[in-house]
Amino acid sequence: MSDNKDFPWIKSYTDNLDWDLPIPDQPVYSMMDHTIVAHGNRPAFDFLGKKTTWNEMGHAVNRLAGALQAMGLKKGQKVGIFLPNTPYFVISYYAILKAGGTVVNYNPLYAERELAFQIEDSETEIMITADLELLYEKMDKMLADTRLNKIILARFTDMLAFPKNMLFKLVKGKELAKPDEKDIEAGRVVWWHDLIAQDNALKPKKINPEKDVAVIQYTGGTTGVPKGAMLTHRNIVANTEQAVHWLGGDMPEGEGRMLGVLPFFHVFAMTGVMNFSVRMGFEIVALPRFELDQTLKLIDKKKPHYFPAVPAIYNAINNHKKVSSFDLTSLRYCISGGAPLPVEVKKSFEQKTGCVVVEGYGLSESSPVVCVNPPQGQNRAGSIGLPFPQTIVEIVDKEDKSKVLPYGERGELRVKGPQVMQGYYKKKEETENVLKDGFLYTGDIAIMDEDGYVTIVDRIKDLIITNGYNVYPRNVEEAIYLHPSVEECIVAGLPDEQRGEIVKAWVKCKDGRDLSADDLKEFLNDKISKMEIPRHIEIREEPLPKTMIGKLSRKDILAEELGK
Repeated sequence: MSDNKDFPWIKSYTDNLDWDLPIPDQPVYSMMDHTIVAHGNRPAFDFLGKKTTWNEMGHAVNRLAGALQAMGLKKGQKVGIFLPNTPYFVISYYAILKAGGTVVNYNPLYAERELAFQIEDSETEIMITADLELLYEKMDKMLADTRLNKIILARFTDMLAFPKNMLFKLVKGKELAKPDEKDIEAGRVVWWHDLIAQDNALKPKKINPEKDVAVIQYTGGTTGVPKGAMLTHRNIVANTEQAVHWLGGDMPEGEGRMLGVLPFFHVFAMTGVMNFSVRMGFEIVALPRFELDQTLKLIDKKKPHYFPAVPAIYNAINNHKKVSSFDLTSLRYCISGGAPLPVEVKKSFEQKTGCVVVEGYGLSESSPVVCVNPPQGQNRAGSIGLPFPQTIVEIVDKEDKSKVLPYGERGELRVKGPQVMQGYYKKKEETENVLKDGFLYTGDIAIMDEDGYVTIVDRIKDLIITNGYNVYPRNVEEAIYLHPSVEECIVAGLPDEQRGEIVKAWVKCKDGRDLSADDLKEFLNDKISKMEIPRHIEIREEPLPKTMIGKLSRKDILAEELGK
């Protein structure tokens, strides 16, 4: 693969990029071991003002890993993480891997039905969570109703600096869970601090990076049925190494600061925030979840250099009434992923901050990053950039998937590289549907130009067919965002007896702005074709629905619409 220099993107690589980047043959936890040796006394995590060093982080990882082994954890056994962004998450993740286990990431906002499905499907028997009532209450029910048989419970207040830890107990004590003593006596619930206090000898497990699964990452994939993407140690190490090579820039190891507001359980933040920072020895400045005012204050005060986010977060900052009162000039690299980045959102954010915003693209099935715009090269608005080192991207015919299309033609994007998953857990048929001839078929419609730059047109499942005419929601959304009064928009297809589908847009205006559906349609007349102009436009006062990581949610708005 690496002998082929005919790929069009090679000529677009800047001098600092090497497509033949070597990938270390090592387990994921080796990245932390390296950082502890190189930067042990430097800060690793700043959580609401409480700092943890890499040495402290490493000590906790080894203690927890030893305790998990003493508990009987076997190689490959699944351990769930059900936590917000705290040092507990990073420690748990690396401890599970160091003990020989497999991490299963869980969304803290999942409903009980979704949690039960994932626990059973992944065969998770141990769960690590915190003593926040909103988390523990769900897991307590899972302990009774599923195969889950042990909860490791961390004290949230132990992660807070004085006096916040005391104030939380006084003011929000009711939000802290009190486990049933019978569960503690029976060993079904174990306190994290009791495990860390033990001094169990850690017995290193022999890891085959190519074959051993490090993480099972759940995703809807190209259908709505949740599936566990099996990411090996090599997949995750490769993608982290690719990201560091591409985005490390001129920031030396041990000196950068990473803003962590995307949830670590999501694959974008797992690699782009957490593992990237561990590999580089960067300090993670984190919030338990994204909150706009807190995020702006954090940037102003803590001066982070890296800020991975989804477009809706950058858009929210653009439209904050007092954004000019915050100093955002420390930001050097902002990496946008998870959803298409509207050109107007990118331009506005760069003007307000001076930061370079590079759009990228990835999937849970590819650990996740496939393409990113080069920060030192041509950063093309509207494009997801160039393939990562050792990554082959091709555009193929949607019907004849063996036919590679010429430059500029629309087709399905397929990818081959060291970051591509092993397959879906216990789902042979679904795996065979997306992994063929060494390629991952993404279900996304894209084009590639002669310079190797890739542009996502839309997802195959989001394509709207009206009167036999293909309408790509992203194209319509880009046109709507050109209107100065528009803050957010979602475009989707609705069933229609005569046309098959019709185009509808949901729009939220910026504060203090008014816009009618007729005015917006008139505005779009010379920007998109008549067939693409939404037949229905709904102007809303409230923000549009979003996912846990802040992406605008087409799925939720359609469910709401079709459920009326």
